[in-house]
Amino acid sequence: MLKGKKIVLGITGSIAAYKACLIIRSLIKHGAEVQTVITPAGKEFITPITLSALTHKPVISEFFSQRDGTWNSHVDIGLWADAMLIAPCTASTIGKMANGIADNMLITTYLSMKAPVFVAPAMDLDMYAHPSTQQNLDKLRSYGNIIIEPQSGFLASGLEGKGRMEEPENIVNTLDGFFYEKKEELKGKKIMITAGPTYEKIDPVRFIGNYSSGKMGFAIAEECARRGAEVTLISGPVSITCNNSIHRINVECCQEMYNAATSEFNGCDAAILCAAVADFKPESVSDKKIKRGNDNLIIRLCPTHDIAAELGKRKSDKQVLIGFALETDNEDTNAKGKLAKKNFDFIVLNSTRNEGTTFRTDDNQIKIISDTSVKEYEKKNKREVACDIIDEMYAILHKKQ
Repeated sequence: MLKGKKIVLGITGSIAAYKACLIIRSLIKHGAEVQTVITPAGKEFITPITLSALTHKPVISEFFSQRDGTWNSHVDIGLWADAMLIAPCTASTIGKMANGIADNMLITTYLSMKAPVFVAPAMDLDMYAHPSTQQNLDKLRSYGNIIIEPQSGFLASGLEGKGRMEEPENIVNTLDGFFYEKKEELKGKKIMITAGPTYEKIDPVRFIGNYSSGKMGFAIAEECARRGAEVTLISGPVSITCNNSIHRINVECCQEMYNAATSEFNGCDAAILCAAVADFKPESVSDKKIKRGNDNLIIRLCPTHDIAAELGKRKSDKQVLIGFALETDNEDTNAKGKLAKKNFDFIVLNSTRNEGTTFRTDDNQIKIISDTSVKEYEKKNKREVACDIIDEMYAILHKKQ
């Protein structure tokens, strides 16, 4: 992965330059060392002081240092790096890269780079769609550069949505996946994952929901895909995108998630139920917005489908079923009760008592509880937590099949 990797981040003159800060923070959080190289136009959008404060390294922009004339060697930078990422990358810079026009430090660094180069284009749709830009991008691909464009989850049709820079999280995930030592242990296996919240409507503008961001479920889906599995991800309403190889089914309410999960489950080797599904829904839904009144509003709730229990009944001896438990008290007791009741092979327990490890966070701290063992893990990034969960799943799947 990215831990210990040396990344050169090139920044050009785009309005998306401010997102470079998010990229740097994410790369460093993944354990990478970052050296920024910025064009003169890039400095009009973001200051080198900001970048230097994040990377703890001087920002390289010119061939010579303005203070003492020190030579910035693009050759040395090219030899130092494990990868170069240019984000944002304007149409002008793409043209210069494609045609070897070395008129600034970033382009000379690119031309001297011995490591893989990743390019995240950033421009308006008309510039992106212009034949000259497309030809230049094709040239870069033919040189072996990796072009990071917005994933299909954002696109309505054709080129719509393209041109703008991909989101920082997905850019960093692309680099992380490139360095990942790929295992094919799940090749030929079909894995179903549920993720995110469900929204249960009260009226056309209000709903009962929860704070789930879907990050844990999406990390698990990505990890399964990396290991060669055929992945179906059933996702509640979240803003995250996923790898294009993952078959994603978007749902909103428990009923829709129940329908999708029960439809997909029989053909799966394993299912991981990570979604935070509502246990109750309004007994009746108003077809018009409920107006404020002088009296208290009483909403009668009724139980939703128990997706986990239903899949537990259907599970064959060859299938693996994994659940999640988020608890606020009596964590182990409640999780063990759920493990038996739902017929899980193991359950992943996390707790609201562990600050910064549940909803809307990048980290998690879990226990994996089965009939025979309890394994405790330290606080980790959710991508690393996903690795632990899939390692445990694979061990059980291997025994069963």
